Amino acid sequence: MAELTLPATHRAPGRHLPGLLLAAAIAGTAIWLGNQPAIAALGLGALTLAIVVGMLVGNTVWPRLQPVCDPGILLAKQRLLRLGIVLYGFRLTVQQIADVGLSGVVIDVITLCSTFALACWLGRRVFGLDRQTRWLIGAGSSICGAAAILATEPVIKADSAKVAVAIATVVIFGTLAIFIYPLLYPLVLAWFPAVTPTAYGIYTGSTLHEVAQVVAAGHAISPEAENAAVIAKMLRVMMLAPFLLFLGALMRRGGNIARGAISFPWFALLFIGVALFNSLHLLPPSLLQNINQLDNLLLAMAMAALGLTTHISALKRAGVKPLLMALLLFIWLIVGGGAINLLVQHLMG
Repeated sequence: MAELTLPATHRAPGRHLPGLLLAAAIAGTAIWLGNQPAIAALGLGALTLAIVVGMLVGNTVWPRLQPVCDPGILLAKQRLLRLGIVLYGFRLTVQQIADVGLSGVVIDVITLCSTFALACWLGRRVFGLDRQTRWLIGAGSSICGAAAILATEPVIKADSAKVAVAIATVVIFGTLAIFIYPLLYPLVLAWFPAVTPTAYGIYTGSTLHEVAQVVAAGHAISPEAENAAVIAKMLRVMMLAPFLLFLGALMRRGGNIARGAISFPWFALLFIGVALFNSLHLLPPSLLQNINQLDNLLLAMAMAALGLTTHISALKRAGVKPLLMALLLFIWLIVGGGAINLLVQHLMG
Protein backbone atom coordinates (compact mmCIF):
# COMPACT_ATOMS: atom_id res chain seq x y z
CA MET A 1 0.00 0.00 0.00
CA ALA A 2 1.14 3.56 -0.62
CA GLU A 3 2.37 5.41 2.44
CA LEU A 4 1.84 9.09 3.22
CA THR A 5 5.02 11.17 3.58
CA LEU A 6 4.92 13.55 6.49
CA PRO A 7 6.47 17.02 6.41
CA ALA A 8 9.95 17.38 7.87
CA THR A 9 8.55 19.28 10.84
CA HIS A 10 6.65 16.13 11.85
CA ARG A 11 9.73 13.91 11.98
CA ALA A 12 10.99 14.86 15.42
CA PRO A 13 11.38 12.12 18.06
CA GLY A 14 8.12 11.40 19.84
CA ARG A 15 6.09 13.10 17.12
CA HIS A 16 3.51 10.28 17.17
CA LEU A 17 2.81 10.37 20.91
CA PRO A 18 0.25 13.24 21.11
CA GLY A 19 -1.89 11.81 18.28
CA LEU A 20 -1.70 8.28 19.68
CA LEU A 21 -2.73 9.55 23.12
CA LEU A 22 -5.68 11.41 21.58
CA ALA A 23 -6.75 8.30 19.63
CA ALA A 24 -6.36 6.17 22.77
CA ALA A 25 -8.45 8.64 24.82
CA ILE A 26 -11.26 8.58 22.26
CA ALA A 27 -11.01 4.78 21.99
CA GLY A 28 -11.16 4.39 25.77
CA THR A 29 -14.18 6.66 25.95
CA ALA A 30 -15.90 4.69 23.19
CA ILE A 31 -15.17 1.34 24.85
CA TRP A 32 -16.56 2.66 28.15
CA LEU A 33 -19.67 4.03 26.46
CA GLY A 34 -20.16 0.76 24.56
CA ASN A 35 -20.28 -1.11 27.88
CA GLN A 36 -23.12 1.04 29.22
CA PRO A 37 -26.38 -0.96 29.02
CA ALA A 38 -28.47 1.95 27.69
CA ILE A 39 -26.07 2.56 24.79
CA ALA A 40 -25.46 -1.11 24.13
CA ALA A 41 -29.25 -1.58 23.83
CA LEU A 42 -29.19 0.85 20.88
CA GLY A 43 -26.82 -1.47 19.04
CA LEU A 44 -23.92 1.00 19.17
CA GLY A 45 -20.63 -0.85 19.59
CA ALA A 46 -17.30 0.57 20.68
CA LEU A 47 -15.95 0.83 17.13
CA THR A 48 -18.94 2.80 15.84
CA LEU A 49 -18.84 5.05 18.89
CA ALA A 50 -15.11 5.67 18.35
CA ILE A 51 -15.86 6.92 14.84
CA VAL A 52 -18.74 9.11 16.06
CA VAL A 53 -16.72 10.67 18.88
CA GLY A 54 -13.78 11.08 16.50
CA MET A 55 -15.98 12.88 13.97
CA LEU A 56 -17.34 15.21 16.66
CA VAL A 57 -13.80 16.15 17.68
CA GLY A 58 -12.59 16.22 14.07
CA ASN A 59 -15.22 18.73 12.99
CA THR A 60 -14.87 21.02 16.04
CA VAL A 61 -11.51 21.37 17.80
CA TRP A 62 -9.34 19.30 15.41
CA PRO A 63 -7.82 22.30 13.53
CA ARG A 64 -6.17 23.42 16.78
CA LEU A 65 -4.95 19.90 17.59
CA GLN A 66 -3.87 18.87 14.11
CA PRO A 67 -0.37 20.45 14.03
CA VAL A 68 0.66 18.39 17.07
CA CYS A 69 -1.51 15.28 16.68
CA ASP A 70 -1.47 14.68 12.93
CA PRO A 71 1.53 12.25 12.78
CA GLY A 72 0.13 9.99 15.49
CA ILE A 73 -3.36 10.03 13.98
CA LEU A 74 -1.97 9.03 10.58
CA LEU A 75 -0.04 6.21 12.28
CA ALA A 76 -3.20 4.99 14.02
CA LYS A 77 -5.27 5.25 10.84
CA GLN A 78 -2.78 3.24 8.76
CA ARG A 79 -0.35 1.08 10.75
CA LEU A 80 -2.46 0.40 13.84
CA LEU A 81 -5.42 -0.53 11.64
CA ARG A 82 -3.33 -3.07 9.73
CA LEU A 83 -1.86 -4.47 12.94
CA GLY A 84 -5.38 -4.72 14.36
CA ILE A 85 -6.55 -6.62 11.29
CA VAL A 86 -3.60 -9.04 11.54
CA LEU A 87 -4.34 -9.68 15.24
CA TYR A 88 -8.01 -10.15 14.34
CA GLY A 89 -6.89 -13.44 12.82
CA PHE A 90 -6.60 -14.83 16.38
CA ARG A 91 -10.42 -14.81 16.52
CA LEU A 92 -10.79 -16.96 13.42
CA THR A 93 -10.07 -20.50 12.25
CA VAL A 94 -9.59 -22.28 8.95
CA GLN A 95 -13.18 -23.53 9.18
CA GLN A 96 -14.55 -20.00 9.32
CA ILE A 97 -12.45 -18.98 6.31
CA ALA A 98 -13.70 -22.08 4.49
CA ASP A 99 -17.28 -21.05 5.31
CA VAL A 100 -16.71 -17.90 3.22
CA GLY A 101 -15.02 -20.13 0.65
CA LEU A 102 -15.19 -20.07 -3.11
CA SER A 103 -18.56 -18.33 -3.19
CA GLY A 104 -17.06 -15.40 -1.28
CA VAL A 105 -14.23 -15.12 -3.81
CA VAL A 106 -16.69 -15.25 -6.73
CA ILE A 107 -18.84 -12.56 -5.09
CA ASP A 108 -15.79 -10.34 -4.58
CA VAL A 109 -14.62 -10.74 -8.18
CA ILE A 110 -18.03 -10.01 -9.71
CA THR A 111 -18.63 -7.05 -7.40
CA LEU A 112 -15.18 -5.58 -8.11
CA CYS A 113 -15.42 -5.96 -11.89
CA SER A 114 -19.01 -4.71 -12.17
CA THR A 115 -18.39 -1.70 -9.91
CA PHE A 116 -15.27 -0.59 -11.76
CA ALA A 117 -16.94 -1.08 -15.15
CA LEU A 118 -19.93 0.97 -13.98
CA ALA A 119 -17.58 3.71 -12.74
CA CYS A 120 -15.89 3.88 -16.13
CA TRP A 121 -19.22 4.07 -17.96
CA LEU A 122 -20.86 6.60 -15.61
CA GLY A 123 -17.78 8.77 -15.47
CA ARG A 124 -17.46 8.95 -19.23
CA ARG A 125 -21.01 8.79 -20.58
CA VAL A 126 -23.07 10.42 -17.84
CA PHE A 127 -20.83 12.87 -15.99
CA GLY A 128 -18.11 13.59 -18.54
CA LEU A 129 -15.31 13.12 -16.00
CA ASP A 130 -11.70 12.67 -17.05
CA ARG A 131 -10.18 9.18 -17.02
CA GLN A 132 -8.04 9.73 -13.93
CA THR A 133 -11.00 10.83 -11.81
CA ARG A 134 -13.31 8.01 -12.88
CA TRP A 135 -10.58 5.38 -12.46
CA LEU A 136 -9.61 6.65 -9.00
CA ILE A 137 -13.20 6.77 -7.74
CA GLY A 138 -13.85 3.37 -9.35
CA ALA A 139 -10.80 1.85 -7.65
CA GLY A 140 -11.78 3.23 -4.26
CA SER A 141 -15.35 2.00 -4.55
CA SER A 142 -14.39 -1.39 -6.01
CA ILE A 143 -11.63 -2.55 -3.68
CA CYS A 144 -10.53 -0.87 -0.48
CA GLY A 145 -11.23 2.83 -0.41
CA ALA A 146 -8.47 5.37 0.11
CA ALA A 147 -5.74 2.71 0.18
CA ALA A 148 -6.71 1.52 -3.31
CA ILE A 149 -6.80 5.12 -4.55
CA LEU A 150 -3.32 5.83 -3.19
CA ALA A 151 -2.01 2.60 -4.73
CA THR A 152 -3.62 3.46 -8.09
CA GLU A 153 -2.20 7.00 -8.15
CA PRO A 154 1.35 6.18 -9.41
CA VAL A 155 0.11 3.55 -11.88
CA ILE A 156 -2.10 5.99 -13.79
CA LYS A 157 0.03 9.10 -13.06
CA ALA A 158 -2.88 10.86 -11.36
CA ASP A 159 -2.90 14.50 -10.25
CA SER A 160 -2.88 15.00 -6.48
CA ALA A 161 -6.04 17.15 -6.61
CA LYS A 162 -7.97 14.33 -8.28
CA VAL A 163 -6.66 11.87 -5.70
CA ALA A 164 -7.98 14.12 -2.91
CA VAL A 165 -11.40 14.33 -4.57
CA ALA A 166 -11.60 10.54 -4.99
CA ILE A 167 -10.60 9.94 -1.36
CA ALA A 168 -13.24 12.43 -0.19
CA THR A 169 -15.99 10.53 -2.03
CA VAL A 170 -15.16 7.11 -0.58
CA VAL A 171 -14.75 8.55 2.91
CA ILE A 172 -18.15 10.25 2.76
CA PHE A 173 -20.18 7.29 1.49
CA GLY A 174 -18.18 4.65 3.30
CA THR A 175 -18.78 6.46 6.58
CA LEU A 176 -22.52 6.61 5.86
CA ALA A 177 -22.45 2.87 5.17
CA ILE A 178 -21.15 2.15 8.68
CA PHE A 179 -24.56 3.23 9.99
CA ILE A 180 -26.71 2.09 7.04
CA TYR A 181 -25.63 -1.56 6.88
CA PRO A 182 -26.61 -2.47 10.47
CA LEU A 183 -29.96 -0.72 9.94
CA LEU A 184 -30.53 -2.67 6.72
CA TYR A 185 -29.99 -6.06 8.36
CA PRO A 186 -33.48 -6.39 9.94
CA LEU A 187 -35.06 -5.27 6.65
CA VAL A 188 -33.07 -7.85 4.71
CA LEU A 189 -34.18 -10.56 7.15
CA ALA A 190 -37.80 -9.49 6.70
CA TRP A 191 -37.54 -9.95 2.92
CA PHE A 192 -35.06 -12.86 2.90
CA PRO A 193 -35.41 -14.86 6.16
CA ALA A 194 -32.84 -17.42 5.01
CA VAL A 195 -30.00 -14.86 5.10
CA THR A 196 -27.62 -15.81 7.92
CA PRO A 197 -25.32 -13.45 9.84
CA THR A 198 -22.40 -15.02 7.98
CA ALA A 199 -24.04 -14.35 4.60
CA TYR A 200 -24.77 -10.75 5.58
CA GLY A 201 -21.19 -10.41 6.73
CA ILE A 202 -19.94 -11.55 3.32
CA TYR A 203 -22.27 -8.98 1.74
CA THR A 204 -20.83 -6.28 4.00
CA GLY A 205 -17.22 -7.23 3.29
CA SER A 206 -17.76 -7.50 -0.45
CA THR A 207 -19.52 -4.14 -0.89
CA LEU A 208 -18.28 -1.66 1.74
CA HIS A 209 -15.37 0.63 0.84
CA GLU A 210 -12.71 0.70 3.57
CA VAL A 211 -11.35 -2.08 5.77
CA ALA A 212 -12.03 0.03 8.86
CA GLN A 213 -15.61 0.66 7.74
CA VAL A 214 -16.18 -3.07 7.21
CA VAL A 215 -14.91 -3.87 10.72
CA ALA A 216 -17.14 -1.21 12.30
CA ALA A 217 -20.28 -2.18 10.36
CA GLY A 218 -19.78 -5.91 10.94
CA HIS A 219 -19.09 -5.33 14.63
CA ALA A 220 -22.40 -3.46 14.96
CA ILE A 221 -24.33 -6.45 13.55
CA SER A 222 -22.96 -9.55 15.30
CA PRO A 223 -19.68 -11.43 15.92
CA GLU A 224 -20.53 -13.92 13.15
CA ALA A 225 -21.23 -11.12 10.68
CA GLU A 226 -18.05 -9.30 11.71
CA ASN A 227 -15.88 -12.38 11.21
CA ALA A 228 -17.32 -13.13 7.76
CA ALA A 229 -17.13 -9.46 6.76
CA VAL A 230 -13.43 -9.21 7.64
CA ILE A 231 -12.59 -12.44 5.76
CA ALA A 232 -14.51 -11.36 2.65
CA LYS A 233 -12.88 -7.93 2.80
CA MET A 234 -9.37 -9.38 3.11
CA LEU A 235 -9.98 -11.56 0.05
CA ARG A 236 -11.14 -8.44 -1.78
CA VAL A 237 -8.10 -6.44 -0.63
CA MET A 238 -5.77 -9.11 -2.01
CA MET A 239 -7.29 -8.49 -5.44
CA LEU A 240 -5.64 -5.05 -5.44
CA ALA A 241 -2.39 -6.35 -6.95
CA PRO A 242 -3.95 -8.01 -10.04
CA PHE A 243 -6.23 -4.98 -10.42
CA LEU A 244 -3.21 -2.66 -10.56
CA LEU A 245 -1.50 -4.95 -13.07
CA PHE A 246 -4.64 -4.69 -15.22
CA LEU A 247 -4.60 -0.89 -15.04
CA GLY A 248 -0.90 -0.87 -15.88
CA ALA A 249 -1.60 -2.97 -18.98
CA LEU A 250 -4.33 -0.53 -20.04
CA MET A 251 -1.91 2.37 -19.62
CA ARG A 252 0.75 0.67 -21.76
CA ARG A 253 -1.84 -0.18 -24.38
CA GLY A 254 -2.83 3.48 -24.55
CA GLY A 255 0.79 4.54 -24.98
CA ASN A 256 1.22 5.69 -21.35
CA ILE A 257 3.91 3.74 -19.53
CA ALA A 258 2.92 3.14 -15.93
CA ARG A 259 5.59 3.94 -13.39
CA GLY A 260 6.14 2.72 -9.88
CA ALA A 261 6.14 -0.73 -8.32
CA ILE A 262 2.87 -2.59 -7.86
CA SER A 263 1.79 -2.53 -4.22
CA PHE A 264 0.65 -5.70 -2.53
CA PRO A 265 -1.32 -5.66 0.75
CA TRP A 266 0.93 -8.00 2.74
CA PHE A 267 -1.09 -7.43 5.91
CA ALA A 268 -3.96 -9.37 4.29
CA LEU A 269 -1.70 -12.41 3.88
CA LEU A 270 -0.48 -12.04 7.48
CA PHE A 271 -4.12 -11.97 8.60
CA ILE A 272 -4.74 -15.31 6.85
CA GLY A 273 -1.50 -16.73 8.32
CA VAL A 274 -2.50 -15.77 11.87
CA ALA A 275 -5.91 -17.39 11.39
CA LEU A 276 -4.23 -20.58 10.16
CA PHE A 277 -1.92 -20.55 13.21
CA ASN A 278 -4.89 -19.96 15.50
CA SER A 279 -6.57 -23.06 14.03
CA LEU A 280 -3.83 -25.18 15.64
CA HIS A 281 -5.08 -24.12 19.12
CA LEU A 282 -1.55 -23.75 20.49
CA LEU A 283 -2.16 -20.65 22.63
CA PRO A 284 -3.92 -20.79 26.03
CA PRO A 285 -7.36 -19.14 26.25
CA SER A 286 -6.11 -16.53 28.75
CA LEU A 287 -3.45 -15.31 26.30
CA LEU A 288 -5.98 -15.20 23.45
CA GLN A 289 -8.30 -13.14 25.61
CA ASN A 290 -5.50 -10.62 26.27
CA ILE A 291 -4.64 -10.48 22.56
CA ASN A 292 -8.30 -9.84 21.69
CA GLN A 293 -8.53 -7.04 24.27
CA LEU A 294 -5.41 -5.43 22.79
CA ASP A 295 -6.89 -5.86 19.34
CA ASN A 296 -10.12 -4.17 20.40
CA LEU A 297 -8.10 -1.18 21.62
CA LEU A 298 -6.02 -0.98 18.42
CA LEU A 299 -9.11 -1.16 16.20
CA ALA A 300 -10.93 1.43 18.32
CA MET A 301 -7.91 3.76 18.04
CA ALA A 302 -7.92 3.27 14.26
CA MET A 303 -11.65 4.08 14.15
CA ALA A 304 -11.06 7.19 16.26
CA ALA A 305 -8.39 8.29 13.79
CA LEU A 306 -10.77 7.64 10.90
CA GLY A 307 -13.42 9.79 12.58
CA LEU A 308 -10.94 12.58 13.31
CA THR A 309 -9.98 12.80 9.64
CA THR A 310 -13.57 12.65 8.30
CA HIS A 311 -14.50 16.28 7.73
CA ILE A 312 -17.72 17.81 6.45
CA SER A 313 -15.59 20.21 4.41
CA ALA A 314 -14.70 17.24 2.18
CA LEU A 315 -18.17 17.62 0.62
CA LYS A 316 -17.24 21.03 -0.74
CA ARG A 317 -13.85 19.88 -2.06
CA ALA A 318 -15.23 16.90 -3.95
CA GLY A 319 -17.55 18.80 -6.30
CA VAL A 320 -21.00 17.84 -7.55
CA LYS A 321 -20.23 15.45 -10.42
CA PRO A 322 -17.71 13.21 -8.60
CA LEU A 323 -20.07 13.09 -5.60
CA LEU A 324 -23.04 12.11 -7.76
CA MET A 325 -21.01 9.42 -9.48
CA ALA A 326 -19.78 8.07 -6.12
CA LEU A 327 -23.39 8.16 -4.84
CA LEU A 328 -24.59 6.01 -7.76
CA LEU A 329 -21.73 3.58 -7.17
CA PHE A 330 -22.68 3.49 -3.49
CA ILE A 331 -26.29 2.66 -4.38
CA TRP A 332 -25.05 0.01 -6.81
CA LEU A 333 -22.89 -1.59 -4.11
CA ILE A 334 -25.85 -1.78 -1.73
CA VAL A 335 -28.51 -2.94 -4.22
CA GLY A 336 -26.52 -4.55 -7.02
CA GLY A 337 -23.98 -6.00 -4.59
CA GLY A 338 -26.84 -7.48 -2.59
CA ALA A 339 -28.31 -9.06 -5.73
CA ILE A 340 -24.88 -10.52 -6.62
CA ASN A 341 -24.56 -11.97 -3.13
CA LEU A 342 -28.02 -13.54 -3.19
CA LEU A 343 -27.54 -15.00 -6.69
CA VAL A 344 -24.10 -16.48 -6.03
CA GLN A 345 -25.11 -17.83 -2.62
CA HIS A 346 -28.19 -19.42 -4.24
CA LEU A 347 -26.21 -21.01 -7.07
CA MET A 348 -23.22 -22.10 -5.00
CA GLY A 349 -24.74 -22.47 -1.54
